[in-house]
Amino acid sequence: MARKAADKSIETPVVEHREHARGRRVLFVSSEVVPFAKTGGLADVVGSLPRALMKLGCEVAVVMPKYKNISPEKYKLKLEVKGIPVPMGMGEMTADIYSTRLGDTNGTVYFIQNDRYFDRDGFYGTPEGDYHDNAERFAFFSRAVLEMLKAIQWFPEILHLNDWQTGLVAAFLKTLYQKAHHYQNIRTLFSIHNMAYQGLFPKYVLPMTGLGWEEFSHEKLEFYDQVNYLKAGLVYSDALNTVSERYAEEIQTEEYGHGLQGVLKDRASELYGIVNGIDYDEWNPATDKEIPAQYTVKNHDQKTESKKKLLLEQNLTYNPNTPVIGLISRLTDQKGLDLIAEIIQDFLAMDVQFVILGTGEPKYHLLLEELRGKYPSKLSVALKFDNRLAKLIYAGSDMFLMPSRFEPCGLGQMIAMKYGTIPLVRKTGGLADTVENLSPDGKKGTGFVFEDYKGEDLLFILKRATEAFHQPKLWTELVQRAMKQDFSWDASARKYLEIYGKILKK
Repeated sequence: MARKAADKSIETPVVEHREHARGRRVLFVSSEVVPFAKTGGLADVVGSLPRALMKLGCEVAVVMPKYKNISPEKYKLKLEVKGIPVPMGMGEMTADIYSTRLGDTNGTVYFIQNDRYFDRDGFYGTPEGDYHDNAERFAFFSRAVLEMLKAIQWFPEILHLNDWQTGLVAAFLKTLYQKAHHYQNIRTLFSIHNMAYQGLFPKYVLPMTGLGWEEFSHEKLEFYDQVNYLKAGLVYSDALNTVSERYAEEIQTEEYGHGLQGVLKDRASELYGIVNGIDYDEWNPATDKEIPAQYTVKNHDQKTESKKKLLLEQNLTYNPNTPVIGLISRLTDQKGLDLIAEIIQDFLAMDVQFVILGTGEPKYHLLLEELRGKYPSKLSVALKFDNRLAKLIYAGSDMFLMPSRFEPCGLGQMIAMKYGTIPLVRKTGGLADTVENLSPDGKKGTGFVFEDYKGEDLLFILKRATEAFHQPKLWTELVQRAMKQDFSWDASARKYLEIYGKILKK
């Protein structure tokens, strides 16, 4: 499934990559990082990609806000610098810098502490809505990142920025810091994890950031008379990437560009698509201690033990001939819940069992609770986040449902394949790049894919998948092909390394 965006990467031997990486200094800037703070896939990426780059020889650090939930005792935080000045448009603020190790690596995670901005519940808001001062909070964080470098006397070659919360870092670097010693040679890569979240704020916030009104133009920060932090990253960074090849193409269209498709088209020659990897130290049925029986592609029949335990826990009756379909998701329209709602009663009329884990829009909570009462022997619903149950669903389900309206990359389908659970997905973004539709003869493919965003098309592949499930030889070969897929971070890290090299040659 080669795509245009992929053609910009040149595959070179691993040894050569290690040679190019030697001494390369990279600082990841992110609003969330596993295991410290997580709301979505962004945290997984920034928790894993630095580790893969370190294996290639890079010197890597990470910086994030020090939120209230990050325990200094639990994570053994060390105070690096106290009270560094952070200039803001309304006056000078201060930040304390803490650090710890990134897992068992030599990489450092830095935390920017300021209780006014980050000593509160939630990262971006509460269930009632976003915090009213997010523009100020992440302008402060972005400026503090650059001031931190001076305070700790460590200047990376690459600032790897992630999503709208870090977009102003690129703007500050190209304006307020462009003539500052040590900053002139720093280059930026801006990673787009989801175009739907842009950091849009009223234009009156601009003076607060410290940037001048000359930056408020159609070519720069202005977006329909508002300030757009994501656009700052798109405009001021040296290169851009998103988290799958197909999504890099999709966001240049009106349907997926969310109003910024013109900016992305203008930068198409510097826009790359790289599929995220998954951490096989965390997601691996051969070593996973949270499932009842470990297994590999050679003895994947041991999945049955997880299926039995899953159904027992969810008060459903085990039947080896009834397929279990799992769904772990935010319960929102973006994730295809409107399609599921459209066809779920026809779906549950089939000989299937459906296990759902996640939280989201109240209307879907109510609908699923109602349906659980109507179909107690077929539908299980857990309206929460539970990592242990998630692993049991990945291991114990026969199929994994991801009918997303759009999906920049998606990790669930890749994790599911590792656990021998067949993905049922829509052909969009990273789902299209990672799941191959089962061929008519059953000899190729790793899952079931539908293209048009229609309930009838989703129901069709659900029926096709259940029919395939009842063909033991075909299903066994399908499961084995899925489990043999390699979505480790190694290949993706080498592609990121190539982009860093291209940026630094400019």
